[in-house]
Amino acid sequence: MNHKNIIRSIVSVTFAAGISAASLPAFANWEALPEVAPAPKDNPTTAAKVELGKMLYMDPRISSTGTVSCNSCHNIMEGGDDSRPVSMGVHGKTGGRSAPTVWNSAFYSVQFWDGRVDLLEDQAKGPITNPVEMGEPDHDHTMAKIKAIPGYKPYFEKAFGSDSMTIDNLAKAIAAFERTLITPNSAYDRYVKGDKKAMNAQQIRGMETFAQAGCTSCHSGAAFNGPKMPFGKGFYAKFPTFTDNKYSKQYNLMADKGREAATGKAADAHMFRVPTLRNITDTAPYFHNGSVNDLSEAVRLMAKVQLNKDLSDKEVADIVAFLGALTGPYPEITMPRLPATSGKSLVAGE
Repeated sequence: MNHKNIIRSIVSVTFAAGISAASLPAFANWEALPEVAPAPKDNPTTAAKVELGKMLYMDPRISSTGTVSCNSCHNIMEGGDDSRPVSMGVHGKTGGRSAPTVWNSAFYSVQFWDGRVDLLEDQAKGPITNPVEMGEPDHDHTMAKIKAIPGYKPYFEKAFGSDSMTIDNLAKAIAAFERTLITPNSAYDRYVKGDKKAMNAQQIRGMETFAQAGCTSCHSGAAFNGPKMPFGKGFYAKFPTFTDNKYSKQYNLMADKGREAATGKAADAHMFRVPTLRNITDTAPYFHNGSVNDLSEAVRLMAKVQLNKDLSDKEVADIVAFLGALTGPYPEITMPRLPATSGKSLVAGE
């Protein structure tokens, strides 16, 4: 028996016996999602920040037209994205990449598809002044509008103290709220913690196939977005890796140079931050360009362009079933009451 078949046998016996994740081979070290998301030292998560952050996240007045909020493109009342190939910002403008889900984004060590910023705090600032997204001329203009809303001041003071209405604190509040948007306790999580009945037989087969095919070479770790990395150090993969196939042309995968656009380095061409597979059943369409609408097709594509493998229909169905086990229960989200503008429009004439 060769080495590959030995590994397959070990995995098969392991799952049949319901042995814990800690006993699995290193190439398939299954981890449950933590109950609490990590936060940087200078922005510990507090209830006051989360309360303020949720209001700001939902407030379209942060945009130049008063029509686009964070939630417009990352709808937390659904899968955390907007179900569009590319998102629509102010004046109907559209961007070049699909909006990734905000659910479990706290488990990334860098943000955006190309990893161009380190923290959720940095990410929160970017769209505000992007002419295609929220379209504000600068952050000072944004904060002038927020300061003109009397009801926001006590929330900032509660979260950060006096004289705290700054763009940095606005971003810290939004980031603190986003770090509560996590979905532990999926069927997969319960399974790797020892509940042998949490996943069904097809999902367990799919878990084994997922590992055997090589998917865990990139989609590892608790969030299935790679190994745990320190803030600011991203985990990237070349996409597509294999281009001599129908998928690369059909879905225009070579058009976006990925991280190269952010760094200017040819070595970063087509390098992308490895996305989480958590809640993937709720986040179609798929990939950075939102070109694939169906999860089964996405699995076939990934096997071919990343691993140069052709999966059988049964293997695809089993992997899709396993991916379904990665969708955890969403915490209850209540919509906040936003502070009123006190008799004066903040977007009139823009």
